Amino acid sequence: MSKKALLVVSFGTSFDEALPAIVNIEETCKKAFPEYDFFRAFTSGMIIRKLKRTRQQIIHSPEEIMEQLAGEGYEEVICQPTHIINGMEYEKMMNMLAPYKEKIPVIRVGTPLLTEEEDYKKACEIVMNEMKLPMAEDEAFVLMGHGTEHFANSAYCQFENMLRDLGYENTYVGTVEGFPGLDYVIRRLKLRQIKKVYLMPLMIVAGDHARNDLAGAEEDSWDSILKAAGFETQIILKGLGEIDAIAEMFVEHLRQAKAV
Repeated sequence: MSKKALLVVSFGTSFDEALPAIVNIEETCKKAFPEYDFFRAFTSGMIIRKLKRTRQQIIHSPEEIMEQLAGEGYEEVICQPTHIINGMEYEKMMNMLAPYKEKIPVIRVGTPLLTEEEDYKKACEIVMNEMKLPMAEDEAFVLMGHGTEHFANSAYCQFENMLRDLGYENTYVGTVEGFPGLDYVIRRLKLRQIKKVYLMPLMIVAGDHARNDLAGAEEDSWDSILKAAGFETQIILKGLGEIDAIAEMFVEHLRQAKAV
């Protein structure tokens, strides 16, 4: 019988409270592919080093796992990234997998969460259904994405526009490290005369960015800045990976995985 592996690749997190989001996706994929041996990898070298230094916990990179699988004679690897966009971390992962095409006969990879237009539609509906917030006219829902210098940053604008297209007018998407930023969101909130804002990370895990940049007590967090600008806030500290329907989207992508 040929040896088959399922590799789930995440950016990673060093926050215990955030890890269940990754585990939920991993477990959902494992249930869908029970005949495959499961492996975890993180793409963030910084998080891998921190976990080793502070907890003596060993998490491997995709490259290290592929080297192990090739050495152990695996003939098929299916890989699912838990990345939201087709950005730098996804490209880094693909570059790590590429050299093993000569060593492992079959390598197939699923796409990140937001790839096809239908992905945006599904994910928008799932997020808004999860919130179940009967918002008043002067209330809004603000999502914090990570943001990137990569051209895939446009995914955040597409996500907001898809929310609009689906009828969710009082919803806004900003990013920590790209456009649109919080200043853009605040200008829009003021134009709509919004009084209360529900804040949630548009990230797989509610980790460092969610707990510090979004919800932190420091004056430069989104929560603090919005309060200082006169808005009432309510924080929803939940990673997308904790939502079962989002985890199922990754399973769908894995079922449609293409050869590298």
